[in-house]
Parts: sequence; structure tokens; C-alpha cells
Amino acid sequence: MIRYLTGLMAALTLFAPAALAEDTAMTTHTATGSFTVQLEPQGEAEPGAHTRYLITKTFTGGFEGSASGEMLGLFDGQAGSGAYVLIERLEGRLEGREGAFSLVHRGVMDAGAQSLSITIVPGSGAGGLTGIAGEFLLDIVEGAHNYTLEYTLPSGEGQ
Repeated sequence: MIRYLTGLMAALTLFAPAALAEDTAMTTHTATGSFTVQLEPQGEAEPGAHTRYLITKTFTGGFEGSASGEMLGLFDGQAGSGAYVLIERLEGRLEGREGAFSLVHRGVMDAGAQSLSITIVPGSGAGGLTGIAGEFLLDIVEGAHNYTLEYTLPSGEGQ
């Protein structure tokens, strides 16, 4: 299996665009801050049915800007269970770099136990954030939304 994967990676490298062959050194960064959220339900949900929301956010801290997106959720408040998915586009300034990128969320709650994954969509960076990759960590304390964004950028990008 390892020999197959090594061969596959070597073959892919032969066909990779020239841009990928350039300097691929990455610099790791961490940005922290908080944000506010506004949810706008798109219709009434019946018990057991999923609900769609339009979402807007305003960020402060290491990332200063806004976001908009769409969320689809299914929740059972009595059981403490449900799930949501969200795709959103963030635009603004990240640690001095102007640009935009998208996040994809996957959250599941099973009888109160939570699992959450929020990652930067590969290839979604624009402007000074072209090539961005990473993970968005969310911490909600007493209703306040705090974030830690752990990300990388190709060296020289967005400087």
C-alpha cells in the first residue's frame, strides 16, 4: 500500500501545474478574536425537519471583517441531538492581509455530546489570502462567540 501511494504521489507531481512547483514553504499563524452572529430562518421547520438559515457575522480581533453564508440544521431540543452544516464566505483583513476565504462547518450533537469541525475550504482564498489553509476553532462562553484561527499561507503571499 505504501509503495502504491508513493508511486501515485510521484505520478501526480509529474502532472502538477508549474505553480505548484514554485516555493511551497508555509508559514503558520494563529489569529484570535470574537464575532457576533445573526441568523435568519428561511421558513418554518416542523419537528424532525431540517431548517435553512441565512447567516451573517461580524468579526473583531486577528480577523476584522464580515461573513455571510447558509446553514442547514436538524435539531431535537428535547433529546439534545442534531446536526448542522454551514458554508460561509469571510471577507476582510487577517493579520494585515486583505482578502477573502470560505469556511465549511460540520457540527453534530448526540444527547449533549458535541463534535465540531470547521475548516478553510481548499482553494477558496483570494487577494492577500490566496493559498490560505487551516482550521477555525470555536469557543462559546456565556453566549459570547470566540475563535482561534490556525492557518498557513505560502511564504511571500499577502505580505
